[in-house]
Amino acid sequence: MGRAFEYRKAAKMKRWDKMSRIFPKLGKAITVAAKESGPDPETNAKLRTAILNAKAQNMPKDNIENAIKRAAGKDASTFIEMNIEGKGPHGVLVFVECMTDNTTRTTANVKSYFNKAGGSQSPNGSLEFMFNRKTVIEFEKPDGMNLEELELELIDSGLEEVDEHEGTVYVYGDYTQFGVLTHAFEQKGIAVKATLQRIPTTPVEYSEEQLEEIEKMLDRLDEDEDVQAVYTNIA
Repeated sequence: MGRAFEYRKAAKMKRWDKMSRIFPKLGKAITVAAKESGPDPETNAKLRTAILNAKAQNMPKDNIENAIKRAAGKDASTFIEMNIEGKGPHGVLVFVECMTDNTTRTTANVKSYFNKAGGSQSPNGSLEFMFNRKTVIEFEKPDGMNLEELELELIDSGLEEVDEHEGTVYVYGDYTQFGVLTHAFEQKGIAVKATLQRIPTTPVEYSEEQLEEIEKMLDRLDEDEDVQAVYTNIA
């Protein structure tokens, strides 16, 4: 995966290390999932995954329970999921997934981040074909696990590719197989972090100096409470 992977991973962990940012985002995802399909994670796969991801980030149990309760409250905000696309420094493609109760505010804020970085917002849908939606599952590799055997066991559950980097296993599958694939890992008793991600179809290599400029814009995006996830075409 090389230097670029290491740089992005370190930068991402630096940003996500600030719990004041990540916990509200995780809580919002839990609230939305509970409001959509009910508060029982046993019958609500989206909620179950949101809770698993929150636990993977060490979100306290009380925070998780409060997020579920908010979904049933009379004053619960109606969040809308929306995507914003654009180009950042050095022409990097950026796909931003948001969850907001005020689309005008969110659009204006994200547009300003692009403009301040010398980039620009693109029409909705213009970058959709530049990314493939994938189920991405991460977990720490248990001692003695044979990844080839795991791949053969779960290929019928939608597993397409397995990769390992420094003890962390990354499993990729089609986004339509998200529920089936995550359930297969639950049955195997493997604690995972599961997300739907957008993988660039044509990754581009950037220099360290360019990556530093790009990361400044990504930091601004990550700091926005309405932004849930950010994807780029960095190789």
